[in-house]
Amino acid sequence: MHDQTVLLVEVGALLLGLGLLGRLSRRIGLSPIPLYLLAGLAFGHGGIVPLSASEEFFAVGAEIGVILLLVMLGLEYSASELVGNLRAAAPAGLIDGLLNALPGAAFALLLGWGWLAAVVLAGITWVSSSGVIAKVLADLGRLGNRETPVILSILVIEDLAMALYLPLVTALLAGIGLIGGAKALGIAVATVVVVLVVAIRYGHIISRMFAPTDPEALLLGVLGLTLLVAGLAAGLKVSAAVGAFLVGIALSGPVAHHATELLSPLRDLFAAVFFVFFGLATDPADMPPVLLPALGLAVVTMGTKLLTGYLAARRVGIALPGRWRTGLALMPRGEFSIVIAGLAVTSTGVAIEPQLAPLATAYVLITVVTGPMLARLPDMRWFKDWLRRKAQASALKPAPATD
Repeated sequence: MHDQTVLLVEVGALLLGLGLLGRLSRRIGLSPIPLYLLAGLAFGHGGIVPLSASEEFFAVGAEIGVILLLVMLGLEYSASELVGNLRAAAPAGLIDGLLNALPGAAFALLLGWGWLAAVVLAGITWVSSSGVIAKVLADLGRLGNRETPVILSILVIEDLAMALYLPLVTALLAGIGLIGGAKALGIAVATVVVVLVVAIRYGHIISRMFAPTDPEALLLGVLGLTLLVAGLAAGLKVSAAVGAFLVGIALSGPVAHHATELLSPLRDLFAAVFFVFFGLATDPADMPPVLLPALGLAVVTMGTKLLTGYLAARRVGIALPGRWRTGLALMPRGEFSIVIAGLAVTSTGVAIEPQLAPLATAYVLITVVTGPMLARLPDMRWFKDWLRRKAQASALKPAPATD
C-alpha cells in the first residue's frame, strides 16, 4: 500500500480503538488514561503490532495535546487569581521541590550513578505531569473544587521552575560550562517574565482581537495564538506548556467562555493521542531489568507527593477530603520527566548512566497508570466513611491541658 494509505489505516484503526477503550473505561468507572497507555505499548516499538507510518503524526499530535490541556486549564482562571494563588502557594512550591527532588537525587547517588545523574533524576521525580493531572481533574469533574487552585498553583510553580531547570541541566549535560549555562538561564528567565507580564497586564487587549460570536474565526484565532506562543516559548528553551497556559490566562470574559466550548473536543482528541504516543515511544523489553528499582522509587515519591499536596491544602484551610484529593491528584509524572531523561540520553557532551532512560520510562509509566486510579479513592464510599470516622475521632479528642 502507498505510505499515505498506510498512515490513514493506522491512524484510523488506532483512533477507533481508543474510542472503544474510552467507552469501556467509563462503563467500568476507570480513567481511560491507563488504557490509552497500554494501547500505545501494544502498538509501539517492541509491541505486539508495531506501527511505523503514523509515528510522526502521533509525535506532533502529542505535542498539541499537552498544549491544549494547558491552555484549557488557563481558560478556567483569571490573571488576578493566578497571581494570588502563586503568592499563596510559593511555600508549598518550595516544600514540593525539597520533598520530591531530593529522593530522586539520593536514589541516583545510592546506585553510584554520580552527581550529574543525581541532578537529572531529581528533576524527573520532582515535577508532576500537568497534562495527565489536567485530564484527571476534568474526567473527575473537579475543575470547580476548592482544592483545584492549590493543585494548579503547584503545577504552575513546577512548570516555571522547569523553565529555569531545563536550560541549566542542558548546559551541564552539554559540558558547555558556567558562562554558557548562565546565558541559557538568562534567556529563559527573560522569556517567562515577558510572557507573564503581557498575559497579566495586557490580556484584555488580547481578548479584543477575537469575536466570541464567530465560532470559526474564534477557534482558528485562539488555537493559532496558543500554538504560536507555545512554539516561540519552546524555541527559547522555555516550556511550551507554560506559554500555552499563559495564553489561556490572558483570555477572559465571553471569549474565554466560548473558546472553552470550542476547544474541548479538540483537547479530548489530542490528549488521547498524547497518552498513546507516550506508550508508542516505550519499548516494553526495556522495562523488566529496571522494574523493581523504578517501583521502589515510585512508591517513595508518590508518598512524598501525597504529603506535599496534603500540607499545601491544609495550609490554606481546606478540609480533610480536599487535602487527600490534592495529594493523590499530584502523583502522576509525565511529559517533563520523559523530556529530562531524553536530554540525558541524547547528550553528546557528558556520558551518563545508560540505565537512567529505561528507569525513568518505567517510573513514569508506574505513576501515570496508578496515579489516575488512586486519584479516585476520595470518591469511594469506604474512603469517605474512613475520613468521616477520622474527623469524628479528631473532634472527640480532648484538648491538651494548659496551665
